[in-house]
Amino acid sequence: MLSQIVSPLVDVQIRRLASSQATYSTLIETIAKWLSYLGVKAQVNHLTHRSGQIQVSLTVGKPNNCDSGDWQQILQNLERQQSVSSLKAYDQILSSQRTKLQRLFAYLIQISQPEKKHNQIELSHLLQHLNLDEFMVLGIRAALKVPQPIDRLLKELDPDVLAFALPQAMEIALFDRKLNRETETVIVAMLQATKSKSK
Repeated sequence: MLSQIVSPLVDVQIRRLASSQATYSTLIETIAKWLSYLGVKAQVNHLTHRSGQIQVSLTVGKPNNCDSGDWQQILQNLERQQSVSSLKAYDQILSSQRTKLQRLFAYLIQISQPEKKHNQIELSHLLQHLNLDEFMVLGIRAALKVPQPIDRLLKELDPDVLAFALPQAMEIALFDRKLNRETETVIVAMLQATKSKSK
């Protein structure tokens, strides 16, 4: 599993950072390495800390596995429009697709965070962390009450919606910094469905 490979490596790097006499330069190097595990080429331009968090400014190059045509399209899209927030972007998804997406997120919570179905404080914290609108949150809460047919959901969700949902799906899967086998299987299935449908 991915977490069994990457997590111990990150733990070692964190201990190295804590004992380093050159924390600033070491952290810049380490963040770039973390992103490289995902095939992302990044350079840290600025780094500071505030309110118990580290703030980073990055320059990101074309990921290793990214098609050159896709990368150029992304850059052109950025030139044409400003970023759309998650809240507004979900509003643009068809109602039938939003409902299926709510059920997909609910399924991920059911298998990766089973205790959060019953712990309303923990569940609220997780859903708030996803930056979803009230309609999405209410749909997820309702879907948590029943089992979800994951195979059918993956077949019925559009590839663009699946691709859009992947970051939030990963946030759910890694909310407790752990990735169990069932959750990893769903994330991989989402990736495969996105690729197969987009061909």
